[in-house]
Amino acid sequence: MLGFEEALGRVLAKAKTLGTEQINLEEALGRVLAKPICAQMTQPPFDGSSMDGYALSAADLDKSLTFTRVGESQAGAGFLSKVLPGQCARIFTGAPLPEGTDAVIMQEMAKVEGDQVTFEKSVPHGNNVRPTGQDFKIGDELIKAGTLLEPAAIALIAAGNVSKIEVYKRPTIGLMATGDELMPPGSDLKPGQIIGSNSFALTALFTPHCQRVINLGNAPDKEHLLRAKFEDAFAGPADVIISTGGASVGDHDLVLPVLKSLGVEIDFWKIAMRPGKPIMFARHNDKLIFALPGNPVSCYVGATTFVLPAIRAISGLLEPKTQTLFLPLATPLPANGVRRHFMRCEIKSIGGQTCAAPILQHDSSHLSSLVKANGLMVLHENSDDMLAGDIIEVIPV
Repeated sequence: MLGFEEALGRVLAKAKTLGTEQINLEEALGRVLAKPICAQMTQPPFDGSSMDGYALSAADLDKSLTFTRVGESQAGAGFLSKVLPGQCARIFTGAPLPEGTDAVIMQEMAKVEGDQVTFEKSVPHGNNVRPTGQDFKIGDELIKAGTLLEPAAIALIAAGNVSKIEVYKRPTIGLMATGDELMPPGSDLKPGQIIGSNSFALTALFTPHCQRVINLGNAPDKEHLLRAKFEDAFAGPADVIISTGGASVGDHDLVLPVLKSLGVEIDFWKIAMRPGKPIMFARHNDKLIFALPGNPVSCYVGATTFVLPAIRAISGLLEPKTQTLFLPLATPLPANGVRRHFMRCEIKSIGGQTCAAPILQHDSSHLSSLVKANGLMVLHENSDDMLAGDIIEVIPV
């Protein structure tokens, strides 16, 4: 069996980007930048107030604390005249400082009688002022290529006066279930039949990360029908083809022989991990192929640990591996064996501390425990016994 890290390395080495496209900024959420973003303006473009108050010259406060109010500056409509010594201007948050002023005193520190404004004390030059270019200057690099665009990054790009961006294209995913026993939800089941749930889980898992998910349907356990399904998939638009079920060594596990009969060179089959040992991976022409186990938990773990990183890499993300946390263990765990174990767990607060609490149901078809879990604890190969409080790696799910 192949080690987990080597297997993931092989997947990422073959997960190539699909080119780039230009999109409007409104479509940017979840996309990955193909080119860095540089500011097209300086922000703020003028010295502005960070408070509601009065703009004046700080040096004038050494002469007198009483000033004559001569005008008003508000956001979008500044005071256009020069403020002379001994004068001040009413100003509001975000408004430009009038000429002749260099400080703002908040309104709570001022006593107003008609046009006369008396302040409590002196303030330094630049008090409550956002100077020109405090955030960035024109030409500054705002966001690096390879960055996953989240709301704060999108706001920064917009503030830089950029409306269109170049991003990596996202892959189209094709999902194929296999097995005579699978029926759609809402069916009246005959003896031996079950409801197929994997395609629903994977569609929900992949949709935020890809261009679209195509349901390739269910392939019965007949070699010629399964071969036809794969032939159609190879000729179709999917960049990543994922089958579920039929990937083990039983008499009806036909995915491996069918793929080989179609000239697909298998990169690996069987990984030293649990659940999910019989994962199969190949690249055929320009398409990635994953054959995941049919058991729902094994399928989900394989999709989380292998397929999602591949999709991220195809989408141009510089760090496509699944991000992990390091949390204290809530209860002891025994030593692990030769396979990396992705154990279901609850990330929760215990006594005011965020911990990882193991879920001891390990059956690979037990969906209820997967729903209860919001994390997968990573028990590395041949790891020792662990005590409560020891730090363990966790994949949030």
